[in-house]
Amino acid sequence: MGKNLRQQRRGRGGSQYRSPGHRHLGDIRMPHTKVGTGKILDILHAPGRTSPLAEVNLDGKIVKVIAAEGIQVGQQIQIGDAGAIASGNVMALGSIPEGTLIFNIEARPGDGGKFVRSSGNAAAIVSRGEKVVVQMPSGAFKTFDPTCRASIGIVAGGGHKEKPFGKSGAKFHAYRSKSKAYFKVRGVAMNPVDHPHGGGSHQHVGKPSTVGRNAPPGRKVGRLSPKRKLRM
Repeated sequence: MGKNLRQQRRGRGGSQYRSPGHRHLGDIRMPHTKVGTGKILDILHAPGRTSPLAEVNLDGKIVKVIAAEGIQVGQQIQIGDAGAIASGNVMALGSIPEGTLIFNIEARPGDGGKFVRSSGNAAAIVSRGEKVVVQMPSGAFKTFDPTCRASIGIVAGGGHKEKPFGKSGAKFHAYRSKSKAYFKVRGVAMNPVDHPHGGGSHQHVGKPSTVGRNAPPGRKVGRLSPKRKLRM
């Protein structure tokens, strides 16, 4: 009879595809305060993230922020435009000089940071004016409101990809922490009972791989039909 496809099993949910929320350290955002000084208390490992976190005592309140490369326990970080251009400090984009590397950039003022948050990444200020132009890690240029804030420096943990996993189980648990499927087998490599693309004397789909939008769940694999055809 065959079995459910991978996307069918994932859609039904269950512990295999559910992210272990008890291992995550919360929704990490920049502090809401506009001005303040904090002391780094500890550098934390966050299983669900690629970058480590910094635990900061910010004016008597303990907060967790994305760690910048080069920071250390006991270091002071500043929030506000009066701070220095130093790794880990938080400033408005309109106050950061051109060419400075930044991360954890706010999409809208006060949202806590949406862009450039994964380990080893950094963006750069290109120009300032009514809008601030930032070159993203992809090379694309994006404009922001000058009052949006960002952290100075590069996201810590950039060399984590260079460390070998050593064994398959370590990679399995790493993917599980991020709620990702551990590995993916191509449909054409399967048997006919396991996938609509399976079987044959050699690996090929064997039929049109486009399927209708109203196809049943077991058949809806491959390239979906577009909602409407764009006519020039």
